Formats: sequence, C-alpha cells, structure tokens
Amino acid sequence: MREGRPAAKGNARMNLDLTPELRAFRDEVRAFIRAELPPDIRDKVHRGIHLGKDDYVRWQRILNNKGWLAPGWPREYGGTGWTPLQRYIFDDEIGKGGAPRVIPFGLVMVAPVIMKFGTEAQKREHLPKILSSEVWWCQGYSEPGAGSDLAGLKTRAVKEGDHYIVNGQKTWTTMT
Repeated sequence: MREGRPAAKGNARMNLDLTPELRAFRDEVRAFIRAELPPDIRDKVHRGIHLGKDDYVRWQRILNNKGWLAPGWPREYGGTGWTPLQRYIFDDEIGKGGAPRVIPFGLVMVAPVIMKFGTEAQKREHLPKILSSEVWWCQGYSEPGAGSDLAGLKTRAVKEGDHYIVNGQKTWTTMT
C-alpha cells in the first residue's frame, strides 16, 4: 500500500493510502511480530524448512495470548472484531515478517460451523480448545474409486416417500 501521496482527482485510480489509524495498526502488528515471533520459527519460514506441529502450536499460542489468533471470529468467541482491511494488513505483515500462517482446519473450517450450528455445550467444549491449540482438527474424505476427487463421488440419495435412501459407500475420517 502506498503512503503519503493522495490519488489524483479525476483519475480512475483507487486511493490506497492508509489512514493514520491503520498505519498505527500496521506498525503495532510489525512490532509484535518482531518482538514475539520466535527466531527459530522465523528462520525456518525464511529458509523454507518444514515446520513441525510444535512450531505451529507455539506460534498459535503466542497469537492467542495476544488475542490475534482468530481474526475472522466474532469477539464473543475470542475473535478480534477487525475490519476486512485490518485482517488484510495483519495477513500481509505476517507474511512479510516471516511468520507462519495458522493451520486453518479448526480455526477457519470447523469453528464457524460450531458457532452457527453447535449447541452451547459444544461451543463451550470445542471453541476454547481450538483457540488454545489444545485440540487440532482435520478432515479427510474418500470414496472407493474416487479418492479425494469429490467430483467423482458415486453415493446417491433417492427419495422414497418421506425418506431418502442412500446408496453407495463413503469413508469419512475426522480427527480431533
């Protein structure tokens, strides 16, 4: 993003200047990454070395302690309440600072479903454990002859009266 030069009037260009508040936010994120990202993790990211689960857990717990692990979550569940532009700036600075991205399964795929469709007991049970990196989620799917090619699925549901009859075979593996 550019700084310091206003967009020309009558020009179709978009003004990408950051407001003073957004510059301050960006600077806060930069300073946090410089101060809190463990040097060994930064080095692995810069050198393209595989990060282990312990590396991800350590970084995610640092982000969670700051309250920055789940920028897409509502505040009521531990999210940041950031605007889309703040989320963009955060992601941009994470990349520039050599920090790893968070593992998305629990935070981005599972948690929103629990928030929308889960019971209060499920929310209390699972959301804090996702934030603390105490529990990790993954999902794998396969079907004989299709592998993970979801376009090649052959399981079908046929309506018979008030019910559906499901024919085919599917194997689901979900771990926590």
